[in-house]
Order: sequence, then structure tokens, then C-alpha cells
Amino acid sequence: MVHISRISFRKYGNFVDNLRLFVRGGSGGMGLPRLGGQGGNGGDVWVVATKNMNLKKIKDKYPHKRFIGGTGSNSSVRALKGEKGEDKQVFAPVGITVTTDDGRILGELNVEGDRVMVAKGGSGGSFYSDFQPRTGQAKHIRLDLKLIADLGLVGFPNAGKSSLLTALSNATPQIASYAFTTMRPEIGKLMYPDYKQISVADLPGLIEGAHLNKGMGHKFLKHVERTKQLLFVVDVCGFQLASKTPFRSAFEAVQLLTKELELYKEELVTKPALLVANKMDLPDAEDKLAELKEQLQNPQEFFDLLPDDMIPKNQMTFRHIVPVSVITGFGIDHLKSCIRRSLDEDTIMESSAVHQEKLQALSYHMHKRL
Repeated sequence: MVHISRISFRKYGNFVDNLRLFVRGGSGGMGLPRLGGQGGNGGDVWVVATKNMNLKKIKDKYPHKRFIGGTGSNSSVRALKGEKGEDKQVFAPVGITVTTDDGRILGELNVEGDRVMVAKGGSGGSFYSDFQPRTGQAKHIRLDLKLIADLGLVGFPNAGKSSLLTALSNATPQIASYAFTTMRPEIGKLMYPDYKQISVADLPGLIEGAHLNKGMGHKFLKHVERTKQLLFVVDVCGFQLASKTPFRSAFEAVQLLTKELELYKEELVTKPALLVANKMDLPDAEDKLAELKEQLQNPQEFFDLLPDDMIPKNQMTFRHIVPVSVITGFGIDHLKSCIRRSLDEDTIMESSAVHQEKLQALSYHMHKRL
């Protein structure tokens, strides 16, 4: 029996995934000219990944969003070498990319304890600076949260993503029979009998034009970047977002989703992926599934069904195509098994690659000795 717990974020309107801060390194201390004393350097400012933290907590605790390192001590007769100013630490959640205002990446915090210096303290006064101290670096930085999960759900509104996770757990996300878009990102935890845990990110629904930042486009797509694998969810019988938009078959939905990911960042299309064909309880679902599988085996033969701007350069390769019905529960257990198998395959491959690298390094050092 697989148990799934769910960690919900608050409604998306209150969910903070980007924060702009002002940081400044501390000023150095004064030197002591008559004895050649050197002032202490100013304290640095660091962003440090820590548990049980989110950007909203930082925003609430530090409304002015200013972080300044301590001032270095002045040189004195008792201490010719002044002490360094105290470093300032900004505790941030895991999964943060730290950038400058112009988008230059300063560092990433992927695991607890990761740290990146964002503002260096000024040097203390010395003979070389006429004993005058320097001020610390000052800049604005951005903390950009990208969720980290084993699996990221990818699908258009009303494909059944929220319903799928509801079938896997006791969570109650907002669900409607019209083209409703998930308004809050959530992380679901799949716990297996051997205590293996797999995290699944249910993210705001994708829409056509998301790569252009329409709707919640970039809010969705940036989170997809930080998932190990993708789980596409499509309505096996196709869908229509609104009366004025064209009907899209399951095959077209897959191509559109692929195109949106590709236009945002081409590397996303190379991620390992699974495909869920949902709503197998609908009439003609079996025929539609067979049609979808045939089309995905030779997609180029069916590109004439698509407008030119919907055709992706590269195709997603699905490790498993899993038909399910959230309403009847059909295929859910099989889907859990496929998810586990796919992630385990990657873990084995990664371990094998690391082992091979170590063997090659050992062989190289032994060869050098000889």
C-alpha cells in the first residue's frame, strides 16, 4: 500500500517565490597611522540554505529587506589588528537561485547548508590605504525559489492533475468541471512500503503561450526546471479550454505541452518523462488511447494536424504511457509502480556513472605512479 501525504503551500496569491533584498558588506575599521595598525575588515553578507524556511517568512520578519554586515573594529594600541566585523546571514529555503537585478547568477542553494556570499565587507584601513577604511559592496539581489521535486506534473487546465493527486491522497485541491487552473503549488509525498519517499510537485496549470509569461507561465515553467522527471497528464479524449479556442486532441495536447517547455528552455524536453492518459472512463476512451499511442510512435506522420508554430523541434520520449481513470481508480496503482520504477532506474544509472568515474580516476592515478 502506498501512502501519500501532502504539504500544501498557501494560496498562490500569498505564496512568495521571488524576493528582492538590499545587501551591503560592513565597512572596515580605521587604521592607526602612528603605529601602523590595521583596521578590521567589514563583515560579509551570506545567503544560507536552511530547513523550515520560506521567502514569506523573510519578507514578514524583515519588512525593510535590508541586510548589512558588521563594521570592522578600529585599530588601537591594545589591538593593532582590528577584529573583522560580524558576518550577516540571510537564512533562505532550499531551492533558491540567487541573482543580481540584471539576472546574473551569484549561486544556487540546492541542499541544506549551501551558502553564497552576496556582499563582501570593506577592507580595514592600512598603510596601503592611508589607514582609511573601505566601504563594503552594496547591491540589490533577488532570491528566486524553484521548487525541487522528484516529479513535476505537466498539463493543461482540466486535464485532471489535481484530481489525480486527490485520487492518490486525502488532499482536497480546488477542482471544477470547467477549465480551472490550480492556483497554488503543492508538494505531495509518496511513501512506499520500504519507506522510500518520492515527492511530486503539483504546479499551476500550463496554458498556451506560457513561455511568453501569459497566465502564470514563468511561475509554472521555472518550477518545472527543478524536477528530476516530468509527468505529463492529458485528457485521453481531448479538451477545449473555452468556446472560442480550438479543440485539442490528446496528441495535440502532448505536442503543445512539449512546445511550451521547449520555447522556455530546450533542455526541459530532454528530461525523463511519463505520460498519463486520464479519463479512461469516458466513451471511446480505449479507441482514443490506441490512436494516441499510434500517433506518438510516429509523430512526424501526424504533424500535418498541427499549425506550424505548434510543432516542437524535438519530441518527448515517454518511458511509460499509463492509462488511468481518476473517477474509477483504474490504473492508479500501476501508475505508482511506474513512477517508482522510472526514478529507481535513474538512481541506478547515476550510481553507476559515479562508480565508473571513481574507477577511471583510480586507474589514472595508478598509471601515473607506474
